[in-house]
Amino acid sequence: MATQLEDHFDFLRPDDIRLRGTRVGIETILYDHLKRGRRPEEIQESYPSLTLERVYATILCFLHNMDQVQTYLDDWLEHGRRMREEARENPSPGLARVEKILRERRDAAKPAG
Repeated sequence: MATQLEDHFDFLRPDDIRLRGTRVGIETILYDHLKRGRRPEEIQESYPSLTLERVYATILCFLHNMDQVQTYLDDWLEHGRRMREEARENPSPGLARVEKILRERRDAAKPAG
């Protein structure tokens, strides 16, 4: 019985596609492969919950649906950029306290002048 490409994925939402049976999103695999130049075997070693077959299936899915998957990746990257920007503009109270302490220590270490 032949495995269909879609059998390797869980389509949770239009913006959340995971490798079946894992919490790993296709964006993780594709970013490592396309942007970081990692080989499928290297990717599989980094994520023990993945089989090499699933890594290759993700890359094959990208090659078969390049425009759609590229849009998915672009949206994922943009979402990450927005979240980092929002975190910088509105740091959590804990992070704000740490930044204040670091500023105070840095200011105290400056020579008086």
